[in-house]
Amino acid sequence: MKEVNYNELKKGGFMRQVQKGYFSMRLRVVGGRLSAEQLKKIYEVANKYGRGYVHLTARQGVEIPFIKLEDIEAVKKELSEAGIEPGACGPRVRTITACQGSNICPNGIIDTTELANECDKRYYAQELPHKFKIGITGCGNNCLKAEENDLGIKGAVKPEWEKSSCTFCGLCQAVCPTKAIQIDEKNKEITIDRDKCTYCGRCVKSCPTNSWKGKPGYLLYFGGMFGNNIALGKQILPILFSKEDVHKVIQATLEFYKKYGKQGERFRNTIERVGWDVFKKELEKAIENKRGDFNE
Repeated sequence: MKEVNYNELKKGGFMRQVQKGYFSMRLRVVGGRLSAEQLKKIYEVANKYGRGYVHLTARQGVEIPFIKLEDIEAVKKELSEAGIEPGACGPRVRTITACQGSNICPNGIIDTTELANECDKRYYAQELPHKFKIGITGCGNNCLKAEENDLGIKGAVKPEWEKSSCTFCGLCQAVCPTKAIQIDEKNKEITIDRDKCTYCGRCVKSCPTNSWKGKPGYLLYFGGMFGNNIALGKQILPILFSKEDVHKVIQATLEFYKKYGKQGERFRNTIERVGWDVFKKELEKAIENKRGDFNE
């Protein structure tokens, strides 16, 4: 009897269950988006090869439990007919998660679906010292909890005030969650404390006279992790306005992890061991199109 390579099966999205001979199959669901046809195919496969149900994971994934070892290839073939692939497990870039973003949500600032698909094509399943999670959230409401990911991306707006059209109605000050905006009605001035501003864009969206204008951008967070050990990701770069700069930073982050990370070491622990200052310099080099140490 041929020996079963469980590590390869796990790498390919099939996780061994406690029930002998059965596997829970993780599906690749980019940005939490599945078509109706794909849902129909998942339903068919779960009924035919599983036990008629699926499990929805905390990271927008879908798993089909109770797949028999001898049915794995048939399951993969049938799912592929609907464009569904197994998800990544083990020490590599996992499936990219995202909220619905500006295409659907009134609060959305960035197109999260487009960015998730780009990240999926560029980085998905890259081999790394440990699992690596990328999450994209469209605004400051932070539905995808950017800080909980190894690398989190949050839609943001840098607000600018134009006095000429302002009526000093006070709405911007009222909606600011950090009280960064102060109105001086006597002198007809508005000030914004940049240290308090979280780039949520509420002042821009709420202004009835368009006196507040803003340029959409991206805030990036590094080193978040949840599980046996918990740490929130840190924002160590200013707001980025170029999506290509975002991709440069993501690639530089993965290269840093590949170079400095020890096998089995989470990304946050690698940064802590090597140094946040070293990591930040590598990211800044990448943005400036300079050759970083990891490429030398």
